Amino acid sequence: MTTLNWIRGVNRTLGHLAPQQVAARMRLAFMRPHTRPPHDWELPLLARAERVTLRFGLSVLRWGQGPTVLLMHGWEGRPTQFAALIEALVQAGYSVVALEGPGHGRSRGSQAHVVLFAHALLEAAAQLPPLRAVIGHSMGGAAALLASQWGLKAEVLVSVSAPARILGMLRNFAAHVGLPARARSAFIRQVEHTVGIAAAQLDVSRYQLEMPGLIVHADNDPLVPVAEAHAIHKAWFGSRLLVLPQGGHQRVLADPQLLDGVLGLLSHSPARQSA
Repeated sequence: MTTLNWIRGVNRTLGHLAPQQVAARMRLAFMRPHTRPPHDWELPLLARAERVTLRFGLSVLRWGQGPTVLLMHGWEGRPTQFAALIEALVQAGYSVVALEGPGHGRSRGSQAHVVLFAHALLEAAAQLPPLRAVIGHSMGGAAALLASQWGLKAEVLVSVSAPARILGMLRNFAAHVGLPARARSAFIRQVEHTVGIAAAQLDVSRYQLEMPGLIVHADNDPLVPVAEAHAIHKAWFGSRLLVLPQGGHQRVLADPQLLDGVLGLLSHSPARQSA
């Protein structure tokens, strides 16, 4: 029996008897990321990074000189997963600042969720020069979209492999770990209490997305269905949707079409056109 099957079996049994306790245990599992070491291909870029600790304990890595582009990785991710994009941006004359999200890398905390990520983006932006772009992958993309509703300013925004609705992520996780109905409801309520926002509010269909943007998603993403990208595009009038046939959830970050799409968006931003 695999570990996941064992967890599902326990949750199905105890979830009926003690739904609040089981939900609490799964909430901690949902919000407590594990540190994953970089792959060998990430190490050269990591060695060239300048590490800076911002106020409030946020750690960032920085490369290059020029207009600032802010990056946010996803759940259990790392800045250097953007290696191909970082190299392309630096070569094109940008300064790239990549956050290590709360609970990740050397940043503060042991827990993480989309609201913490959004606050981290706002804190970083307040300490950086005006942003030419914000680019987020997966939960980092969802956080960038959310932060834009709370005052995050950038000329353009790029969302990669991001979910449109956080409630869908919660339901999928609850089903994945085998929570029965009462425990599933308790799990969602506990998450909402922890983050301080109703999950139904964390939905791009409720957002006012006014800046130009790019949405990138792989058609074969096994973690976040491509339908989420279409939902974001429908809610975001000023966006372009780029659906790639391959790339899964992670490899999409190195796809040449993504690199071209980001550089093309930046070259047509208001500041570049004015210059």
